[in-house]
Amino acid sequence: MDKFPSYIQVRSPLEFTRLVCALERAPRVSFLHEHQGKKVLSVQMDLLKESPVIYYTPVENFSHYLCYGFRSGKEESVMVESTLDASRMYSPIVKIKSLPRSLQPSPENNTAKYQPIELDDLGSIAKLSYGFEEAPFPLFAFPFKEKWFLGVFLNFNEDGDSFFCYVVLNEEPVKPFLKHTTTNGSEPILVDNTSEHGYSYIKIVKLRETHPLVNYDQIQN
Repeated sequence: MDKFPSYIQVRSPLEFTRLVCALERAPRVSFLHEHQGKKVLSVQMDLLKESPVIYYTPVENFSHYLCYGFRSGKEESVMVESTLDASRMYSPIVKIKSLPRSLQPSPENNTAKYQPIELDDLGSIAKLSYGFEEAPFPLFAFPFKEKWFLGVFLNFNEDGDSFFCYVVLNEEPVKPFLKHTTTNGSEPILVDNTSEHGYSYIKIVKLRETHPLVNYDQIQN
């Protein structure tokens, strides 16, 4: 049986740039192609029961590289033709003329879902990143029933279920990184940038809408 992908839109091109560039040892490649009649940049971030989970953002203008960096302590995302500025990170943009059938969205909804696991606090979210030698997983944030969910998609067993480990926030997270440390008992906090030394950081990526692949029937009100 064919395993069609799920396409999930992030809030903005900046959110997408953070996803493919921020905190990565080597930025991920971005793919430019048509989706629902628009040009989009996309990246595959997961497999859910062998079905690709792809995040994307529409773009009106594009060039050879997606450039990410900070200016006056704030993130900046721009399209550029070269990688001359060594202080920045660059995601190469690969232009796809036409997608194979296996990467085109299915007219039917995928039945596979992430099983939700609610955690108690941001400290528990941060501890899930313990032991990662490479850049830690991104956290995804999205609205759900007057609240915001902030969490990570994980698979603890390749043959088992995939899970969404999350915390519930009363309001939208407005800062793009979670700063934490294991050297003292301080609680993680949300921050604008990753400039303060002695801490670890996890990037947060906001979605345009509620994530469609979480099994919300398993969430208790």
